[in-house]
Amino acid sequence: MKKLSKRHTFIINTMLVMTLFIVYIINFMPKTTLEAYGNDTLSAIYNGNPLKNNVSIMFNVYENTKIVNSIIDVLDEKGVKATFFVGGCWADDNGETLVRIINSGHEIGNHGYFHKDHKKLSYNENEQEISNTHSVVKALCGAEMKLFAPPSGSFSPNTLKASYDLGYKVIMWSKDTIDWRDSNLTTLYNRATKNLAGGDLVLMHPKKHTLEVLPSIIDYYKSVGFDIVSVSQNILVT
Repeated sequence: MKKLSKRHTFIINTMLVMTLFIVYIINFMPKTTLEAYGNDTLSAIYNGNPLKNNVSIMFNVYENTKIVNSIIDVLDEKGVKATFFVGGCWADDNGETLVRIINSGHEIGNHGYFHKDHKKLSYNENEQEISNTHSVVKALCGAEMKLFAPPSGSFSPNTLKASYDLGYKVIMWSKDTIDWRDSNLTTLYNRATKNLAGGDLVLMHPKKHTLEVLPSIIDYYKSVGFDIVSVSQNILVT
């Protein structure tokens, strides 16, 4: 058997190293990083840019308009911006609040029209829920939404494809306060602040207890050097 030359051995070893590196990237690179920058693929985004000290506060809104307005008061007082994912049926009855969200410099995202389980919907049904909400919000306040948060975080490939075809990114979260179920202020605070990391997307709802603890959460983010930004700004690659 002919012995391989040093040159051939070097080439083979180099190719082997490159192959192993590619396998590592595909299989072992942190999932959240891949998803955060999967803006041109059919994937959901669970966190923003991990290389920057940014955090986003997100509110999924289908109720409690009075509390929504009080939340805007707190955000404005603290000088920070949030993203409000609004349900179409709520938005249809609350155009004045939508305009206030925009005028205060906050971001509006899409939360579907009737808070359906999008995982169970067909492609056409997903598209209808998203596009109907888009039309309502645009008509009421002029916002061109590009982010979709599936109700209850439930989605399927049909949801991802319909969102992509409509020019939307599907947004999930990295921290969930679960304030729709729990009302203990310490519990909510800990869920929003524990192990804070760059690019965190923190999910909340317009609840009385959330409103009460929100100032403390914002103060903590600032105290540890984090900027509170919109989801769109958080998920930017650069």
